Amino acid sequence: MTWPPLREELRGLEPYGAPQLDVPVQLNTNENPYGPSAACADDIAASVRAAALGLNRYPDREHVELRTALAAYLSRDTPHGIAPEQVWAANGSNEVMLQLLQAFGGPGRSALSFAPTYSMYPEYARDTATRWVQGSRAEDFSLDLEAAAALVRAERPSVVLLPSPNNPTGTALPPDAVGALCEAVGEQGLLVVDEAYGEFRRAGVPSALELLPDHRNLVVTRTMSKAFAAAGLRLGYLAADPAILDAIRVVRLPYHLSAVTQATALAALRHAPELLGKVDELRAERDACVAWLRDQGMRVADSDANFVLFGTFEDRHAVWQGLLDQGVLIREVGPDGWLRVSIGTATEMQAFKDALTQVRKDQS
Repeated sequence: MTWPPLREELRGLEPYGAPQLDVPVQLNTNENPYGPSAACADDIAASVRAAALGLNRYPDREHVELRTALAAYLSRDTPHGIAPEQVWAANGSNEVMLQLLQAFGGPGRSALSFAPTYSMYPEYARDTATRWVQGSRAEDFSLDLEAAAALVRAERPSVVLLPSPNNPTGTALPPDAVGALCEAVGEQGLLVVDEAYGEFRRAGVPSALELLPDHRNLVVTRTMSKAFAAAGLRLGYLAADPAILDAIRVVRLPYHLSAVTQATALAALRHAPELLGKVDELRAERDACVAWLRDQGMRVADSDANFVLFGTFEDRHAVWQGLLDQGVLIREVGPDGWLRVSIGTATEMQAFKDALTQVRKDQS
């Protein structure tokens, strides 16, 4: 027997993770380049110290104060409002997704999405022994709604995972897609709309939160990692029918959110206007990047996120390596021939443009 006695379907697999390299310009993991202010950091430090004085006790298992604050924040994106009883949080949106698959997936059940999409989705399915079903997107990375609904009805998945904006393409779901797919999923499953990059969507693109009162099988997930500039916090959350939260409580680990995490997240939410203050600037920088890349004759996917997918290259790895050699790290991800660049500061984006111009010149 081969040691260690690993599950056969996991043998030989590599762990997920983007390269973490110490280079001057890091534009590969869709982080917010603007960190919290000194005032915000001081509030977090004071909050963590207060929590530390009670670390001999378990944290609030229901994280009620945090859920109340998150509900108030989410209510800004829907005229219907969000109640604390509809909100659940966990250690990053990764744990939120895993809990959903633990509760609603599993042996004899399936999860479905449409490629290209977030590469962790099939791993959540694998880790929960859920059968993975993968449809495909159109040439422009949009979703053919009729074909998507037909596949959902044919496969009858327990969970459908749809990011909006999509990662790695940046494509947002059209307004009518969520409702139509909720209808296609029906009572046998959930439609999970992953809005990890939702705060970066363009004006006029609604949040799926608006449809929660109409579809009890709809789940909308968010994260504090991106727009909130809190990737190091590891705080993801969802809004859904309270019955879905009751199901998650069955599979969650006891006291899964530490007192320190809850205190830090609450402090960050108190500084939401500041932390979200650079979103408009990053949107403008994104749109400028899209325009520049197109001016250079490249294909670029329309983006509602804080990253841009561009191409196509006969040897994308050579382009990626050429940029890295000049101190600019982007992501080699998505369909063959495409690359993804996260949106950074104006200075970082100029460094990316200069490096890409030089790489293309050297390879011509």
